[in-house]
Amino acid sequence: MPSNKDLPAGSQVERLEKLVRAARRAGVDDSRVLDAMRRVPRAAFVPPDQVSLAYHDEPVPIPHGQVTTQPSLSARMVQALRLAGTEHVLEVGTGYGYQTALLAQLASFVTSIERWSDIAELGSRNLAAQDITNVLIVVGDGSEGVPAKAPYDAILVSAAFPQVPEPLVSQLRIGGRLVQPIGPGGAERVTVFERSADGLMSHEVVCHARFVRLYGRHGYQ
Repeated sequence: MPSNKDLPAGSQVERLEKLVRAARRAGVDDSRVLDAMRRVPRAAFVPPDQVSLAYHDEPVPIPHGQVTTQPSLSARMVQALRLAGTEHVLEVGTGYGYQTALLAQLASFVTSIERWSDIAELGSRNLAAQDITNVLIVVGDGSEGVPAKAPYDAILVSAAFPQVPEPLVSQLRIGGRLVQPIGPGGAERVTVFERSADGLMSHEVVCHARFVRLYGRHGYQ
């Protein structure tokens, strides 16, 4: 796990607590997830012209028509993975790295795949600036996962498709959990799955939300 920097002082602490309170209202009660939110400055993971919005609990636009996930929603999805700290996690959709940073606080290692090379580069820089080193960012087709680093103990998908792509299922360990927005893009059920010896089984719906579509060989074309 990364060596956490000391908590920011003064008004920055209150800004971070604002996001923590929003996550609590959304149903996040895992103290480890909430503590991770306190240690990850969201302003370090948004475009410079969006810093004023960093501590509002809302998505922030990034290039290529993408948006970051709302912080409280990221927290709910991360909580649903039930990470203990020893896991290797696959994240589909790095973005600017905020959710990646949360996962890196809570797991042993994170492999994150991003479709757009320029966004992946920015995400890498943002994570490096916060001394987060237990992350590997890969540019590629998220619907295919990263088979070279499989198997994974948990998978978090930050884009929508009506079903879980088969490569992600095959890369998840038996007993592992996968969280993905299930739907057409714009009206999703954020669903938790568990892999058993018989395949992937739907476990619970975390919430309803709106996500961008998952594009790729095993997603939207």
